[in-house]
Amino acid sequence: MSTEPTSLARLSMSLPAELFRQLDVMVEERGLPSRSQLIAELIRHALVEHEALTRPEAMLAGTITLVYRGDRGRVRQQLAQTQADYLKEVISSQHVFLEDDQSLEVLLVQGPAMRLKELCDALRSIRSVHQIQLVTTTALLPPLHEQDGRASNDTAASGKSPASKRAAA
Repeated sequence: MSTEPTSLARLSMSLPAELFRQLDVMVEERGLPSRSQLIAELIRHALVEHEALTRPEAMLAGTITLVYRGDRGRVRQQLAQTQADYLKEVISSQHVFLEDDQSLEVLLVQGPAMRLKELCDALRSIRSVHQIQLVTTTALLPPLHEQDGRASNDTAASGKSPASKRAAA
């Protein structure tokens, strides 16, 4: 899904007066230049959500945000084990301590929509997790490593890594 607007199309819509007012308030509070920008953002979110529901094998990237209470039981160990169980999908995590013995953790994830949903369900089942939200996009991260243990054709053919080729050029 490209976010580059190569051409624009007009959309005319009718809304209940109160919904229209709330839309304008939201545009103003976010400091957006127009309603169109907000509506386009909302549509993009809906399209990614639709993609995840209708095509569970679709590759998505995104974040999982968790708020949990870390002072009870083995919650941190359970979270770490769950992330290890989904090692291919969890790219990185960031943790910070909050007030009242709570923690905020953000996971950077990528994988098939169904696997990301399964990961969220597994994290949600951990007793002290209070909030969890998955936000995804169809724009993917570039490959982080060789896939299936095979080197790329350029690297395999020359015997040189892409970095050494650049240095030689």
